[in-house]
Amino acid sequence: MTGRRRLGGRWVRRRPLRTRLALAASAAVALVAVGVCAAAFLVTRHQMNRQLNLSLGQTATQQLQHIRGWGPVAGDASCQYPAAACVQIVPADPRKDARGPYSLPVSADTREVAAGTRPAYYTDLTVAGHPVRMFTRRLPHTDLALQVALRSDTVDRGVRQAAWALSAVGGAGVLLAAALGYWVSRTGLAPVARLTATAERIAATRDARHRIELPDGPDTHEDEITRLATSFNTMLGELEESVTARRRLVADASHELRTPLTALRTNAELLARSARLTDTQRDRASAALGRQLREVTTLVNDLIELARDEEPRPLVEQVRPAALLEHAVTTAREHWPEITFTCRTDPAAAGTALPGVPQRLNRLLSNLLDNAAKFSPPGGPVEAELTAVPGALELTVRDHGPGIAPEDLPHVFDRFYRAQAARALPGSGLGLAMARQIARAHGAELTAERAPGGGALFRLRMPTG
Repeated sequence: MTGRRRLGGRWVRRRPLRTRLALAASAAVALVAVGVCAAAFLVTRHQMNRQLNLSLGQTATQQLQHIRGWGPVAGDASCQYPAAACVQIVPADPRKDARGPYSLPVSADTREVAAGTRPAYYTDLTVAGHPVRMFTRRLPHTDLALQVALRSDTVDRGVRQAAWALSAVGGAGVLLAAALGYWVSRTGLAPVARLTATAERIAATRDARHRIELPDGPDTHEDEITRLATSFNTMLGELEESVTARRRLVADASHELRTPLTALRTNAELLARSARLTDTQRDRASAALGRQLREVTTLVNDLIELARDEEPRPLVEQVRPAALLEHAVTTAREHWPEITFTCRTDPAAAGTALPGVPQRLNRLLSNLLDNAAKFSPPGGPVEAELTAVPGALELTVRDHGPGIAPEDLPHVFDRFYRAQAARALPGSGLGLAMARQIARAHGAELTAERAPGGGALFRLRMPTG
């Protein structure tokens, strides 16, 4: 038995979800239909038998009015082929029986009823080849029992007809349940089927631009399947954006690496023929090779940093932006000795601590300061200021260089984007993109704008709540 159950369970688990849902729905509806039909049959049979019992009781009451004072009476000839009521009177003492034979069976229970030691009762039996139901009761104030019998074949026939009718209704209900189960599974799982087809199409074509068609209209309501499809479409949108960004990053990185790698190969080939070079040429080639190696190393490191989606949670700790800003400004002064860096911290913001990754936040500040120094004229000032605003800390870095052209402002934080005025300056165009990525990873917002009076102004807003 256990093996059969396991085999059946394994067979069900191997069926498609649509088939399993159809089977479950059909079984549930069929069970209800069969249960209702069975209950209706039992109620019908009970009511028909009850009606026959009531008829027997009424017939016995009517007979009491006619046989008052009678003695024992055997069943008449009609009891041989009972078409109506068959009546006979039986005494408690067999010695007082009527002269003729009894048409209805007389048992010890009948004598006990006549003697008053047993209550009235109903009996199903066969008389003259016909089914009858007999009611036996005591005549009041006597030692006689009254037996009344009525044919019950009409009741039996009605019960059989009801059974056949209800069986037909139950069978139709089972077929209807199967049809409804199939319809429910097909209709209810249609969005899931579309989702599966879309996922299989994406897996086959590796194209994340496909979407699941969602129902629209004023009468459309959002159910669990619709929410699942909407979430899947949102996930596909994020996947498409991620794939597009990855492809763009690879294309931009290959383009940016082509020039320094070409220069590296040229200088390496030149140094390979160092015997033909003068000491000055050799030193110049070596210096260029070292500089280009540093540029390539910086570019590769920046690409690795940009490829990271977010910081691991264990690296997050409480940091003080004021202390990080002071350290970043001190480091920038060493790297850019010809630039004047000023740092001002609002006393209300000096002791504020925020959750973050110190190394990443320090990289963000360094990139902002290096960018400002790169566009500042020699001896020009770069101003960094940290202030407390309602619900946040605001850090601004301003230079007094040429500023940001209006057409360049929307693309300042794009990877590898370099303005026309910055293409002659060193750098790969990744510093500001990295700064914005670090800011977003910390829940902060980094924006750029044209500073009043000239120059560029970068604003970093870090929530404190």
